[in-house]
Amino acid sequence: MSAELSVVVPMRNESPNVRQLYLELTAALGESGQPYEIIAIDDGSTDDTFTVLADLQTRDSRLRVVRFRRNFGQTAAFAAGFAYARGRLIVTMDGDLQNDPRDLPGMIRMLEQQSLDIVCGWRRDRKDAFLNRRLPSMIANTIISLTTGVKLHDYGCSLKVFRAEVVKPMRLYGEMHRFLPAIASEFGVSIGEKVVNHRARLHGKSKYGISRTMRVVLDLLTVKFLSSYSTRPLQMFGGVGIALAFLGFVACAWVTYQRFFGFESANRPLFFAGIMLVLGGVQLLMTGLLAEMLSRTYHESQDKPTYVIREVRETPSRNPELIEA
Repeated sequence: MSAELSVVVPMRNESPNVRQLYLELTAALGESGQPYEIIAIDDGSTDDTFTVLADLQTRDSRLRVVRFRRNFGQTAAFAAGFAYARGRLIVTMDGDLQNDPRDLPGMIRMLEQQSLDIVCGWRRDRKDAFLNRRLPSMIANTIISLTTGVKLHDYGCSLKVFRAEVVKPMRLYGEMHRFLPAIASEFGVSIGEKVVNHRARLHGKSKYGISRTMRVVLDLLTVKFLSSYSTRPLQMFGGVGIALAFLGFVACAWVTYQRFFGFESANRPLFFAGIMLVLGGVQLLMTGLLAEMLSRTYHESQDKPTYVIREVRETPSRNPELIEA
């Protein structure tokens, strides 16, 4: 029987959490009565995360384990999970036990009953440090919502439910996994949001921090550019070029006027240095966006993934054994 639901869980050095997460997931999903699969992505773990996953997989054919050769990041892990998923619905979640699997049945019901394409989790009562986790997240959520026009309270929550046809065609790079609802919105999908339980981390340490904020902002620029101007870049580059050319013309006309009337400021190079700096900054930004497009062309023209898999563990068994805690 094919899976109705695919749960994609990236993991990196989550050995103490693996077995408990597996037990909670199977308990929550078993109550639904729908056939499901769990796709665990070992993202270059250096502890025995893969050993624990492989042991569980030998006793449960519903668990599929994809092991990367090295750490490629959460976005690449989700991309691999989407590629291997066989379910009609795809769930994403973290492997650190902070997402509660018991929220999944309610999110799935919400998606089905309201005919939505995506249901996003909202960690309203988030159990994280305020200064280096919650505050940057609040700022990022506001910026992303204003920039993309897709207003969500919690873009950073990995607990989401998607229809497979929405996410499988997507190409993911950088930190793009958090922008999936915004990217999908360009195709006219319907998005809902549901408050979910968020738990304090018991084992291991967070892989996230305030240092990721800048990368998120840069990826947001890419998302905005690709969603608004990827098919008509001339409108963006041409508009900037015309604006800068106009400013340059005004500056030259003003300096010429000063020269004719003998103003001393006409001999000062500061204004020209400022113009050069502005032009240089714009050129660098445009070069970065063009490089992003070239990178996508390079990967997609060769169907080149952003990850390298060492091995995949899966079996065709139909009657998984019950694994006790």
